[in-house]
Amino acid sequence: MNGSNGFKFGPIEENPLLFNKAYIGGQWVDSMCNDTFDVINPAVTGHVIQSVPDMDERDTAWAVESARVAQVEWGESTLKERSTKLKKLHDLVARNADYLTQIVTIEGGKPLVDARGEVSKANVFHEWYSEEAKRVGGDCMTSVQKKDSQLLFIRQPIGVCALITPWNAPLQMISRKAAAALAAGCCVIVKPAEDTPLSALALAHLIHQAGFPPGVFNVVTCSRDKMRAVSGVLCDSSVVRKVSFTGSTIAGKWLYARCSQTIKKLSLELGGNAAFIVFQSADLEKSVQACFDSKFRNGGQTCICANRILVQEKVYEEFCTKLEEKVRNIRMGPPINYKNNHGPLINKRAVEKVSKHVQDAIARGGSLRVGGKVDHTLGPLYFEPTLIVNVPKDALLHREETFGPLAGVTKFTTESEVIDIANSVEAGLASYVYTSDYGQAHRMSKALEVGMLGINEISITPEQVPFGGIKESGLGREGSVYGIHEYQEIKYLNFNLSAFL
Repeated sequence: MNGSNGFKFGPIEENPLLFNKAYIGGQWVDSMCNDTFDVINPAVTGHVIQSVPDMDERDTAWAVESARVAQVEWGESTLKERSTKLKKLHDLVARNADYLTQIVTIEGGKPLVDARGEVSKANVFHEWYSEEAKRVGGDCMTSVQKKDSQLLFIRQPIGVCALITPWNAPLQMISRKAAAALAAGCCVIVKPAEDTPLSALALAHLIHQAGFPPGVFNVVTCSRDKMRAVSGVLCDSSVVRKVSFTGSTIAGKWLYARCSQTIKKLSLELGGNAAFIVFQSADLEKSVQACFDSKFRNGGQTCICANRILVQEKVYEEFCTKLEEKVRNIRMGPPINYKNNHGPLINKRAVEKVSKHVQDAIARGGSLRVGGKVDHTLGPLYFEPTLIVNVPKDALLHREETFGPLAGVTKFTTESEVIDIANSVEAGLASYVYTSDYGQAHRMSKALEVGMLGINEISITPEQVPFGGIKESGLGREGSVYGIHEYQEIKYLNFNLSAFL
């Protein structure tokens, strides 16, 4: 395909970054048992893009051992060496952006414009951590008790790290984790989501080209059936000193419990249930546009998208009318066509969850304005962009993350009421507030129980900020200078200087 709008690539079978083997110890390998599983194109019923190794415990142990051996050399590499290789990786990703965009679109059903945006966002982490790699430092103090003692606090790589990544941003999530780990001097084992392993393998090829030593970056692919067995090896291994996971809260709790046996360091970026709060003083046009963009990006399949849309009663009807107009104008169709901005959901389970939330909201008194069902003329995974108004506060979509193209709007009256609604869930990842009252913005920023808050802004995840949540949305931070700290241990040294005199 030599498409318009700047996209240039041929059939997926001709993509030079499409691989059908896993990557361990610098080699492209099959599973020891020779099992494979199919990677399905969600936009085309029954279309198998590629078959990849379905690895088990033995393969995972092999990857752990490869990383262990490589850790000695990589952990002692100079900051300049790490920086140079990450910068080369950045350049390679930039040169292969179209090929990566095609893979992200085909395996995940993400519209081309969104997929290209993901490739760009992934690559900023390679650049950011190529620069941060040179600033891995520590602190020095003079003892307050002894005049001849010097106290040093140095940062060292934590060691081998396991990165378990989701399907909704398959390239960006790997890059945000791996770039920080590699910059810190850690070797990694990536276990990508079973729906989208091809992005991970494409990145492994570019990492190989960038000259990273064998064993520094490994990719273990497996089906859903073997996911717990593979993850169990990573959790149980005493060689693996950290697990970083992005995914569901249920899976995160399982990993948390399993890792407790070896007292690993954990980063968990779990479920969100973002409140999008619009006060009557807000710029209505801007708040509607922001809500629309947040809710329907990637079909609502992002952890920080607007999930509970809460609008003050004075502007409620006008807000719903303006939002309805935008939802009706969404172009749904095959994501490989750049003119379409809404593609399929990732799999049948995703469709079932959105359907359940729609039916529940209507049964509890919500009014369906747009959508509400699968468009079977396009395929079984194409769920229509949906708007439901007058959604009651006890609806399922208030209590759970929908992760799909369902906008449910709820009316509120007072500031204290909306704070109670927003904080009533166990998730605490992100939220958004639209208001022109600075005092109100300040009060909301203190009151809302989240790790990230956008005030009249939805673009809240650039590379220089600490991404992460509180409550049951997880532990730790990714991105920013704090992201590299997640892959380091602090060692305290006390020098008695008199012994050297």
